[in-house]
Amino acid sequence: MGGWIGGQAEYVMVPYADWNLLKFPDKDRAMAKIKDLACLTDILPTGYHGCINAGVTSGSTVLISGPGPVGLAAAASAQLLGASVVIVAGLSVNKDRLSHARSFGCETIALSESVDIRDQIEEILGVREVDCAVDCVGFEAKGHGDVDQPAVVLNQLMDVTRAAGAIGIPGLYVTEDPGAKDAAARKGVLSMSLGTGWAKSISFFTGQTPVKKYNRALMKAILHDKIQIAKAVNVEVIELDQAPKGYADFDKGAVKKFVIDPHGSLKTSHIDEESAQAPSRIPKSAMARF
Repeated sequence: MGGWIGGQAEYVMVPYADWNLLKFPDKDRAMAKIKDLACLTDILPTGYHGCINAGVTSGSTVLISGPGPVGLAAAASAQLLGASVVIVAGLSVNKDRLSHARSFGCETIALSESVDIRDQIEEILGVREVDCAVDCVGFEAKGHGDVDQPAVVLNQLMDVTRAAGAIGIPGLYVTEDPGAKDAAARKGVLSMSLGTGWAKSISFFTGQTPVKKYNRALMKAILHDKIQIAKAVNVEVIELDQAPKGYADFDKGAVKKFVIDPHGSLKTSHIDEESAQAPSRIPKSAMARF
C-alpha cells in the first residue's frame, strides 16, 4: 500500500509523519500502558474492524474463528462493543490459546473431527446459531489432520450465522497462493458454499483494515481502562535481536503477542507504574509488533 517496507527495525522512516503518527496526550500515562498502546499499530484495530463489519453491538452473540492474536483482539473488541457472549473457536491443538481466551471471559470451542460446532454453540447459547461471526484465520485455514482447507472457516461461519447476519473477515485472503496443493487455491479460488450465504442473506465484509479510522478512539478506550488488550493477547516485550526466536515460538503456537523494543529501552517485559514515572530513562525509540 505505497511501497513502505516494515517497522520491525532499529529505526523507521514515517512518511507524512505530521499526519501519520498518533500522538499520545500524556507521556507518563502512555508509558504506563505502552504494551496496550503498541497494539494500536495493527492488531487491535484489525480485530475491532472485523467486529464492526460483523455488526457486533449490545447483546450480540459472536463467534470468533481463530484463537491467535488477531482472534483474541477481536474477542476483546467484541466485549468492548457490548457483546453478550463471545465464543472463540479453534482446532483442539490450540488448547493453550483457547484456555487464554477463557481467562478474560470468553466461551471456547475446541474443534475436532468428533465435534459438531452447532452442537457446541447450542450447549453455550441454547440455540444453534450466533448473531454474527468474525473470520480471524484466512486462507491458511486447515481442516482436521492438518490438511489445507482455505475455505473451511468461511463455510463453517456461513453455516452457523443466523439468517440476515453478517461475517467480518479481517483474516487474510490472497489473489494467488503458489504453494497451495489445490490447483484452484493456487489461483486464489476457493471452494465456497456461496449458496448457503445467499439462501441465508448473510453479509460479508473483508479487506485491509483502515487502522487510522479506529486508532484514536481505541487509544482513548485504552487510556481510560475500557479495554485491556495487552492482557487479552498476552503481550511480551522483546529486544530486536530476540525477534527470530520470537517468530519461531509464535510458529509453534506460543500464546504470546511479541512487541519489539528495538533499543532495549524498557529493559524487561514488565512495565509497571514505577517505571512509567521515569520517562527520562526512556529514549525516543519506535516499537514494533508481530
